[in-house]
Amino acid sequence: QSDYLEIYKKALVTASFQLEKDDIVFAGEKAIAIAEGRAWHKKDIKVSFLARFLSQFVTKSPYGIGIAIPETFQLAVQEVGIPRIILAALVGILGKLIGIKGLFYVVAGKQVAMIDGPVDYAIPPYNEYCSLGPRKPDVSAKKISKELKVKSVIVDANDLGVNVVGKSHQEIDEKLVERILEDNPLGQTNEQTPLGVIRLM
Repeated sequence: QSDYLEIYKKALVTASFQLEKDDIVFAGEKAIAIAEGRAWHKKDIKVSFLARFLSQFVTKSPYGIGIAIPETFQLAVQEVGIPRIILAALVGILGKLIGIKGLFYVVAGKQVAMIDGPVDYAIPPYNEYCSLGPRKPDVSAKKISKELKVKSVIVDANDLGVNVVGKSHQEIDEKLVERILEDNPLGQTNEQTPLGVIRLM
């Protein structure tokens, strides 16, 4: 575990970047989750029969593992519990039958949607790790806001899209932030850019 607030402050100082009062700092959820100790080597995850079975039916994406492998699906089971996962799976199947995608995550929740797994393009050793999202994204955003003295959001972003999963102030327009960040400016691979700043002109 590490103090991501100190890392963010040092990064801004190193870049000689001066924040302004109306700026919005946006932070990638994965870096915060890792700093919170919510990432595990895939070999250290004990996979249940349920996770191994249900992970076979998850649509695989070229933009991230998600819960499409037994290890990450096991994290989903542990995060929200067996009953909710089974309910989400049943609703997801029914949704697909009538042509509606994504209902699994509607039921399972954003904590499951933030789970990701090992990918070749991640920075070692995390190219072999599975991770949850931040424990409490809104709390993390408020901590960043308090430390940096500007508004803050936590985002789950990839090349398919961006979702605000935590924010420091209720008045932050999530949809506007998502539109601004739709090209995933922090990057998808090994850019080492867990933090960015939105400055509305």
